[in-house]
Amino acid sequence: MIEGLTGTGTVDTVTVTTIDRKEYTARIVGRDETSDLALLKIEGSGLPFVQWGDSTRSRVGDWVIAIGDPYGVGSTVTAGIISALHRAITQSGAYDRYIQTDAAINMGNSGGPMFDLNGNVIGINSALISPTGASVGIGLAIPTELAKPVIDSLMRGQRPSRGYLGVGLQPLDDNLAPSLGLPKDSGEIVRSVVAGGPGARGGLQQGDVIVRVNGQPVTPDQTVSYLVANTPVGSRVPLDIIRGGRRQIVTVQVGQRPTEDEVARQGGIGTIPNVNDNNPAVTPQKALGLSLAQLTPELAQAANLPPKAHGVMVTAVDPNSDASDKGFRRGDLIISVNNQLVTGPAQIVAAVAAARQAGRSSVLLLVKRGNGSERFVGVDISGH
Repeated sequence: MIEGLTGTGTVDTVTVTTIDRKEYTARIVGRDETSDLALLKIEGSGLPFVQWGDSTRSRVGDWVIAIGDPYGVGSTVTAGIISALHRAITQSGAYDRYIQTDAAINMGNSGGPMFDLNGNVIGINSALISPTGASVGIGLAIPTELAKPVIDSLMRGQRPSRGYLGVGLQPLDDNLAPSLGLPKDSGEIVRSVVAGGPGARGGLQQGDVIVRVNGQPVTPDQTVSYLVANTPVGSRVPLDIIRGGRRQIVTVQVGQRPTEDEVARQGGIGTIPNVNDNNPAVTPQKALGLSLAQLTPELAQAANLPPKAHGVMVTAVDPNSDASDKGFRRGDLIISVNNQLVTGPAQIVAAVAAARQAGRSSVLLLVKRGNGSERFVGVDISGH
């Protein structure tokens, strides 16, 4: 976004300096935080301009040219090839879908164009991945297939229109897939549903696994967020889901995505203070590597949990367990095991025993930390 030099806070005045060192005061026509794009306008005549290209026709290995102002040294051109398409760096969001290049991109390149060899803009330089903060050959650009609709909307004075389900999602990675008995990278699990949102009205439930959106498979390159965001608002879309091990289809009317501030208020990740040592009725669960206790009002208050929280409290974590490797901490709340709600330690012990008897190597836990959002975690119970 249009930010200060430190990357924090927005600015309201921008000066554009052209290659002949003329300076223009730019008007900020519009900003879009979701896509990390903004549109500026300057008043001038005889100014050169560039054309949008078609990033969907780009191929890995194609040569590209990046222009920017790295470290404020002045206009700089670098060249390289496209290293990857549809590269995800956060595994979430409608715009986590970048062109990766080995053309040198450094701090100050952001907002500059990425050209194909015909001089068409196929991307907007956006970020880099680096252990040092300088280019190591992993630069990222927002493809024009995503950027152009946003800029077109801002030119019309409109907020970009994006489809919205009103659900929190997690990918079926190596952690979650085994606990569900599904192949990895073949869908996303619904970890939360916004009350009254499009997903809730369409019948989506926590624990559903979305495997197709309008006939398109859900993959790491083609996430639910991406597919839905690029679906017209108001359209009715079939979602192929797996619920309780059975495939079915639900139809959802796509809503308008709210602002990022509104989305952020719907959930987050909280921190947990330590729980007092005088915990009642602690039940060790060796297969999970966790000690568990019945949730009491005192424990809920100590763990900063909402008054209406329900589940089983984690009171200790075996440091040598898979649960420890997955980040479990004392004070975490287990809400369900394999999509079955639990209210006491005995239910978790029974669910783990049933999973092991069924030949499962892991179980799916729904966990809450403080006032943060609920999240699914797969925990190994094989004892290896």
